[in-house]
Amino acid sequence: MSVRSVKGLKTVSANVRGLADAALNQGNGVLRLAPNWVPRVFCYPGRRLKLHPDDLFAFGLNRGGIDERWFGSTTEAANEGRVPDEGLSYVVFENKRALLRDVVAELGATAVGAKIWKKYNRWPVYSKFFDNLGPLPHHLHQDDKLAKLVGQDGKPESYYFPPQQNNLGARFPYTFFGLVPGTTKADIIKCLERWNLGDNGITDIAPAYRLKVGTGWFVPPNVLHAPGSLCTYEPQWGSDVFSMFQNLVDQNYVPWSLLVKDVPKAKQHDLDFIAGMVDLKENTDPNFYKNHFLEPVLAGGSVKEGYLDYWICYGRVKGWQCVTAKRLTVLPGSKVTVKDNGAYCLIAVQGEGTINGQRLSSPNMIRFHDITDDEFFVVHDAARAGVVYENTSESEPLEILRYFGPEVNPDAPEIGGKK
Repeated sequence: MSVRSVKGLKTVSANVRGLADAALNQGNGVLRLAPNWVPRVFCYPGRRLKLHPDDLFAFGLNRGGIDERWFGSTTEAANEGRVPDEGLSYVVFENKRALLRDVVAELGATAVGAKIWKKYNRWPVYSKFFDNLGPLPHHLHQDDKLAKLVGQDGKPESYYFPPQQNNLGARFPYTFFGLVPGTTKADIIKCLERWNLGDNGITDIAPAYRLKVGTGWFVPPNVLHAPGSLCTYEPQWGSDVFSMFQNLVDQNYVPWSLLVKDVPKAKQHDLDFIAGMVDLKENTDPNFYKNHFLEPVLAGGSVKEGYLDYWICYGRVKGWQCVTAKRLTVLPGSKVTVKDNGAYCLIAVQGEGTINGQRLSSPNMIRFHDITDDEFFVVHDAARAGVVYENTSESEPLEILRYFGPEVNPDAPEIGGKK
């Protein structure tokens, strides 16, 4: 009987190459990953991650509820009081496990492709489900220039709202994006000056958009956004850098420390510097919706061919493609071969079947320590050769979300282009 819990696995941290090669060979280029849960002390779980209700506070009440599951991550979660491997994904093989970060370090270009390995020497992106009961504070993720002041990378990200995770919109299925046209740095400073005087009013000068299931948004660095309460699939750069600009959300206080978490110590009370992190041109773009809203775009396949493949996350930051994502639907009873330009990580959100002969199944309920069959990492050469997906159901589609690394998909659409 195969091991069903991570508690039954032996963690391999030395001589990882043997495990990596064996897993790669047996999986025909497809590596099985264990669920990777992340708590947030400032969030309330939306209960749409399929995590068992008894496990929502498995890290302890003091750590906050689990409202995130990270996919294919080699990035540590920047949480206070974190456990050593928090945010890091594990490859599972037989009765052993090893960090995906270590497996990629051993396999190098074999895992992520020569271009990504040569430039980044790692798998530099990840995705996650973000599942909060209510909205988050209006915040931004710094660009590389600002993030490097505190020894981190900047972070662009994208959003997609999968129907399978969103039967319930929860408390506030709307997101504030950017700032109203005409907003100045002085307006932002006024909001910061009011931090301890009640609601600082940052969302009074920010437009909100109703979130639509099955669509998404592109969020460049230095753009303010207050994510709403839909469960969100978020491909992004491998960094956990952020600054919260809103001090009161759902009547909950946001401490100043979360505003300046990733601000140099000498600048943590410099309001001009902090307000200057906001890219005013991008935030006040009168065409913000047109330039950031993402609709699915057909990438390949047809009903006749037994599958449909859609771009769901795309866009560029000053010409640079950080991350892209696709939604693959394999129709009932179909068996298809799907070729891609490079390595990717996938999560199955509906149905069951196989991937290169391995079981692939979206579970109904997951316990905190369970090992599932819904998340895999496909290495570069296997992705290019073609991965065989089979839907073993005669009635239900097999639906998969997968994300790719930087500059892997030059054929991805442009935002606002022809649909």
